[in-house]
Amino acid sequence: MKAEGKGVGRFGARRAVTLAATATIACGAVLSPAALSAQEAQSTARDHGPESVADLAESLTDAVVNIAILQNAKSDGAEADQGFPSPNLPEGSPFQDLFDDYFKKKDGNTDSNEKVSSLGSGFVIDPAGYIVTNNHVIEGATDIEVNFANGSKLKAKLVGTDTKTDLAVLKVEPKKPLRFVRLGDSRKMRIGDWVMAIGNPFGLGGSVSVGIISARNRNINAGPYDNFIQTDAAINRGNSGGPLFNMHGEVIGINTAIISPTGGSIGIGFAVPTEIAANVVNQLRLYGETRRGWLGVRIQPVTEDMIDTLKLETPRGALISGVIKGGPVDNGVLKTGDIVLKLDGFDVREMRDLTRIVAESPIGKPLDMVILRDGAEMTIKVTLARQPEEDAKAKTDEAAATNPEPDAGKADDADKGDKPAGITPDDTLGLTVAALTPENRKELKIPESVEGVLVLDAPEDTEAYAKGIRKGDVIVEVAQDFVDTPEQLAEKLAGLKENDRRNAYLMIANAKGELRLVAVPLE
Repeated sequence: MKAEGKGVGRFGARRAVTLAATATIACGAVLSPAALSAQEAQSTARDHGPESVADLAESLTDAVVNIAILQNAKSDGAEADQGFPSPNLPEGSPFQDLFDDYFKKKDGNTDSNEKVSSLGSGFVIDPAGYIVTNNHVIEGATDIEVNFANGSKLKAKLVGTDTKTDLAVLKVEPKKPLRFVRLGDSRKMRIGDWVMAIGNPFGLGGSVSVGIISARNRNINAGPYDNFIQTDAAINRGNSGGPLFNMHGEVIGINTAIISPTGGSIGIGFAVPTEIAANVVNQLRLYGETRRGWLGVRIQPVTEDMIDTLKLETPRGALISGVIKGGPVDNGVLKTGDIVLKLDGFDVREMRDLTRIVAESPIGKPLDMVILRDGAEMTIKVTLARQPEEDAKAKTDEAAATNPEPDAGKADDADKGDKPAGITPDDTLGLTVAALTPENRKELKIPESVEGVLVLDAPEDTEAYAKGIRKGDVIVEVAQDFVDTPEQLAEKLAGLKENDRRNAYLMIANAKGELRLVAVPLE
């Protein structure tokens, strides 16, 4: 789409908004499925953008706000991309002072007692004064001020924040009902659909940009529930917390992050979809905090080298690598080695899907879960508990056991059990192993509940080391069969080789007793 907005849409800007609620909008044209052939529709979608979004933008601008905060100079910046360099403006630009002010913090010479300001965006979701923005926009704020399109300003109080989705809800006290926008359903959006971003880039005030949805379900490692909408609509510093609209004027995302080597938009922006944000915002309004579901398991990805052993055609689902003692499913309903394929009607395509679905599912209600166990699908009932606030790192990060500690089991080469005669590292994946004894249990602090074969040495040039196996780990199972002596381990591995298996599927316990599953190449 050209910057001047030219196109050959089939209706004018003034008709666009009035017809949007009752007609199908495709690339700016009101189309009847019966009136266009599939070929004509595809041609229209390929060649033409919306003729204008002026009426749509005008109807929404009043509900989008600029957020200014004050914070201690030594506290963290409110914008996630605070480190981007200040733009190079033409000499004598009327905005030079504004930009110099905005980027002042990066010079690092600010007095620690001085208050500095930062800018972001937000939008009104309730005429009573509830406003949604990003957590990183207001984080560390000592004072929050909301600036409206008509020039009015109101002080805001913080209702609640959620760092895991980077969302926050504010409340202002207006003298009269505010213009507001509604949350739409981001699940209905498709790659290629037109979207519009409104925000406060670089503190310049309300700005509008238009683009398309470039991708969905993006994982940018920003948090445990990443499922971002990617858009090429221009998003810059200061747009954070602002809305991403569909062409019906519904918010389908909250603009949160960009990828840029320069600090300016290069057409790769990310928004939290409303399929995640709606529930978080609602809980923050009701409780001032989130109340997420918790399954009480450790999970890890299903990888290509596991599919033969797990009897899968392609990698899919989330692999249960451990059940947390005292958790909601510590009753035998789920077992280590199960693969979760679906929960409460939602498909689990990969590990992170399960983390997100569990967090959004109802607490205390029996839910159907489809699992794969020993190559057969079955449906079980699970009931989620609320995520415990205490010890959150250990219990809410369900993927924490994917990798072992690099130096698990620091120990000298003292007596750790005699190596059995006839068993060499060549027989055990290059590992030096031994039976567990009371002495090496005590030395390595291995719990009594852990049984298996102790790893005495894992050379760095072995495939086992590359898969994360370290000295002090315990091999509990091979191909879902328990082993507790080096002879059993060597025999089981030899059997897999004779059956032309490419990988050995091992259950490993670390010195803390945490379980994980790895597939180690046999060659």
